[in-house]
Amino acid sequence: MNLALIQTALIAFLIGLVLAPVFIKLLRRLSFGQQIREEGPRRHYKKAGTPTMGGVIFLAAALPAILLFAPRNLPLLLVLFLMLGNGLIGFVDDYLKVVKKQSLGLKARSKLFGQFLTVLVFYVAWRYAGPADTVLQVPFTDWMLDLGVLYPFFLLFFVFGFTNAVNLTDGVDGLAGGTAILALLAYLLIAVRQEASSLSHYCAAMIGAVFAFLIYNLHPARVFMGDVGSLSLGGALAALAVLTKTELYLLIIGGVFVIEAFSVIIQVIVFQSTGRRVFRMSPLHHHYELGGHSEWRVVTGFWAAGFILAVIGLLQVGAL
Repeated sequence: MNLALIQTALIAFLIGLVLAPVFIKLLRRLSFGQQIREEGPRRHYKKAGTPTMGGVIFLAAALPAILLFAPRNLPLLLVLFLMLGNGLIGFVDDYLKVVKKQSLGLKARSKLFGQFLTVLVFYVAWRYAGPADTVLQVPFTDWMLDLGVLYPFFLLFFVFGFTNAVNLTDGVDGLAGGTAILALLAYLLIAVRQEASSLSHYCAAMIGAVFAFLIYNLHPARVFMGDVGSLSLGGALAALAVLTKTELYLLIIGGVFVIEAFSVIIQVIVFQSTGRRVFRMSPLHHHYELGGHSEWRVVTGFWAAGFILAVIGLLQVGAL
């Protein structure tokens, strides 16, 4: 990793350190506090009122560093668009929940429509630069799967699924942010290996910015990232996977997010079919919390799993 990338990460980190306390104070003044699910773990009740929408902190910290140091090209614009587009959807969702006191926020149909439009613009812009690469590399094999005209449908499902997987993971202090940093580090190495300078600077800036946010998000959290944060991170990672042609490898590199999402799917299917629960509560991190594990123990355990999965993914891609 060269000094330019370290500089990009450091600038974003320092901006985040300056912005975070100011923004947290503003959120408190505006009473933008998190509402806590009544059916959630009891220890979470005391978190009610903690400032949310903190994802704005790392977005605002990363953007100046990206604009200062990253070469301007289409891949950079595309990853920024998918990140900010999903972030805007998350911001509206947070606003409705926190300010308008609509507990469910955006209706699922509205959120899906917003993400559909975002992915559509992303795909059209990508195609505009030339024929989109519709081939998927299958991990652990030499197989190449060409989806052809089905690729846009895969892209919609992929982006929607992964952004919401990150969103589901954001239920314990520091879990989503720390896991996202590990995935961003992996994509920094992939971008460096592919000599994608704009994407490597983008990843460096995001790592620095999210790390600054994480200082205030670790247990006991002084701010939550909200949907504006989790959906933007999910969109960013999905875009990086598409632009580096490692879509299926993201399912390994970001495996913690995938496991969290599948724990919810399994819980719902089994409960509706049999009336029984596989987990004490889903997503999976709540299962361990209700089993008596502290938040810090759950988070560090999931981080360790995220690190191992990121290394496996990097080895498969050939970036290590």
